[in-house]
Amino acid sequence: MGDMTNGNTFDFVRHEQDAISQYLRVRPYYEELASVVGRVIEECLSKREITVHSVQHRAKDPMSFGRKAATPSDRKPENPKYENPIEEITDLAGVRVITNVLQTLSDVDELLHQEFEIVERSDKGKTLLDEEKFGYRSVHYLVKLSKNRSNLAEYERYASGIVEVQVRTILQHAWAEIEHDIQYKSSYSIPSEIRRRFMSLAGMLEVADREFEAIQNADRELSNIVEDQVKVGDLSGLELTSRSLKSFLDQRLGPDGRMSDWSYEWQTRMLKKLGFSDLEQIENAIDPYDDNKLSKIADGTRVGQIGRFDRVLLAALGEKFIERHPWNDEDWFLEGRRHVLDKFIEKGIPVGTYDPLSI
Repeated sequence: MGDMTNGNTFDFVRHEQDAISQYLRVRPYYEELASVVGRVIEECLSKREITVHSVQHRAKDPMSFGRKAATPSDRKPENPKYENPIEEITDLAGVRVITNVLQTLSDVDELLHQEFEIVERSDKGKTLLDEEKFGYRSVHYLVKLSKNRSNLAEYERYASGIVEVQVRTILQHAWAEIEHDIQYKSSYSIPSEIRRRFMSLAGMLEVADREFEAIQNADRELSNIVEDQVKVGDLSGLELTSRSLKSFLDQRLGPDGRMSDWSYEWQTRMLKKLGFSDLEQIENAIDPYDDNKLSKIADGTRVGQIGRFDRVLLAALGEKFIERHPWNDEDWFLEGRRHVLDKFIEKGIPVGTYDPLSI
């Protein structure tokens, strides 16, 4: 696209302008292509129940494309690196998958290999190390729609399109976002003090990524242990958390799909305000009571899981439940719960005085 002027000087300015002009004519296609691949990835993530921070897509910015098109060749700096930019530059359509932890990177890698045709896969972290440049790990893929998908009418026009997919963690993404502001790209040119700080920061980010992953794994393992212990009735020493409470109530009172995570979080805060610290205390408090019977007395019918749990706690703690409850300064709450206590007494239900703080 460019030409030679003054004998043997390549016209990089004209080459850049011609590249931008040509790209603008096809950019709408690459916007659609990026959107299509991004949507397919989101659908596949959802189907596999893989949780990520975000999936972003874009067509390359025209000015950025022009600058890249005018990049001098490494071997022959007097010539452009891309003689035919529109054909040779492969990141015209891009998708970025940002994960929360390192472990998810392998899940996304497997997804991409199963759902797309992989044209190329490159580990940018390894490349940076080989070239003595600063940066942080990021895996890049060049993908095409699989034949099964591109044979469908809605995807047929995108069959030959290539999309660059970047996969990185949130911390890797944070580094990449500020990398454009880092003036020193090579360890040969950076002052030793700045180099030391760069290396320390890169190390800290990698350690943080690994620690986040370890915490997630530990949390998952602990949740499994809690569920197993609850199932067999071994509640000794089981800490009161929103997850452990849900496992306990599902086992003790039956599951209730209408309850949200927030419901169990609020119940956990309420129980701690009442004085409870573990599941064994809760079991000891409510064990003498029939939640269905108390619910029918108080409400005239069998209410949901949290409602029945409220009734058995009220029967077990009596006035202590009312006095320590977060809503103990609300008249409607005081009148309503004392009215329920009166119903229990009227029906011969023994109202307890269980106090977890005395255990």
